[in-house]
Amino acid sequence: MSVEINSHPDNHQDQPTNQVSNNDSARVPHMTKDKVSECLHLAPSDATGVMIVDLDALASNWRSLSKLVAPAKCAAVVKANAYGLGAEYVIPCLVKAGCDVFFVATLKEAHQTRKLAPAATVYILDGILPGTAKLIEKSGATPVISSLEEAREWSACALSHGPDADLPCALNLDTGLNRLGFDARSLRTLAVDSHLLASLDVKLIMSHMACADEPDHPMNKSQRDIFEGLRPLVPTAPESLAASDGLMLGSQYHYDLVRPGYALYGGQAFKGTRTPVVPVVSSYAKVLQVRDVVPGHAVGYSATYKVTRQSRIAVLSLGYADGFSRQLSSCSQQPNETSDTQRPTPCVAFNGHKAPIIGRVSMDLITVDITDLEEENISRGHWAEIIGPTISLEEYGSAAETIGYEMLTRLGHRFHHLYLDQDSPIKNSKD
Repeated sequence: MSVEINSHPDNHQDQPTNQVSNNDSARVPHMTKDKVSECLHLAPSDATGVMIVDLDALASNWRSLSKLVAPAKCAAVVKANAYGLGAEYVIPCLVKAGCDVFFVATLKEAHQTRKLAPAATVYILDGILPGTAKLIEKSGATPVISSLEEAREWSACALSHGPDADLPCALNLDTGLNRLGFDARSLRTLAVDSHLLASLDVKLIMSHMACADEPDHPMNKSQRDIFEGLRPLVPTAPESLAASDGLMLGSQYHYDLVRPGYALYGGQAFKGTRTPVVPVVSSYAKVLQVRDVVPGHAVGYSATYKVTRQSRIAVLSLGYADGFSRQLSSCSQQPNETSDTQRPTPCVAFNGHKAPIIGRVSMDLITVDITDLEEENISRGHWAEIIGPTISLEEYGSAAETIGYEMLTRLGHRFHHLYLDQDSPIKNSKD
């Protein structure tokens, strides 16, 4: 499927702009109504929900980000089953688009990625768990080393092949996030241990940013300055600081390699200029029943929601067992009210018209108020949009009082998956 990208001009400005609200992410190009309808008709009759993954959009997003950050190289983060979308389809798509550097979290993910992209470089972000150095070496993946203990274990693995042997690795520097990474003290210890350092074939020096989604946050410059200060302590190698949001901060954050993940899948977490990507995923759940509820009657567990008017309620085959957060429950008497934090009203949509969720989200079911959608003639077997042209990934996350990252990686494990590639929907092999 051909998708036009509504992107920035191809420039590498040093300062981000802040003219576009993050809410504009819902307005970017999405699959046409006809294409969605075609995909839903391809779902098997027993599918309670459908995830549609647009591989052409994914490839286009990678090319767009690669162009934006040039001459820096653009990698791809495919951890957590490619953010829940299906690594077995996502990784070959990105390889075909031109990506040859991948980041995963675990050794198991590295094995899968190496099989799907045998010529690519695969970095393991979690590094070396105790006793796994030999397993990582055998996998052909490259560990991201964040501590002296890991460095010593990797060195011992290398030296087991002879006194002059070394093994490729990346070094992760802690520049203020205070998660994984060498702090200044441990990095200086590594720097003065010439024997240890000589046994490490350092292929990449990297760090990770804490507040890159906020373009004006002072920590962005602080982390970059710390990275610059620590960098001379270790051998010369390509450098990487920015992920999905950091790459939008300007070329001074790009260095030699950027590591987008969420943005590749259409995420718009950056609070400045819209990231030049389009949505990749849409999700739909089936209507199981439509029923009338009279005023004063409750809907759902614990009777937390009582209708105040003659209401038409649709029951959908979707619940927290599908990764649909229980935080999307509604206990309000007025479903259109928002909280003091302006949390979006949790909704689904039918043909572009939103219907508020009412009552508790249960394991397999949710209930939505379709009273005001009489013209849509909603009935058993119809499909409700969870994420799509009406409800963006960011809106979906905000309504659950979390972030799109979490919702994307959780949603739809029981759903039927369809993958669009050159206008050809492909059934997920696991279905």
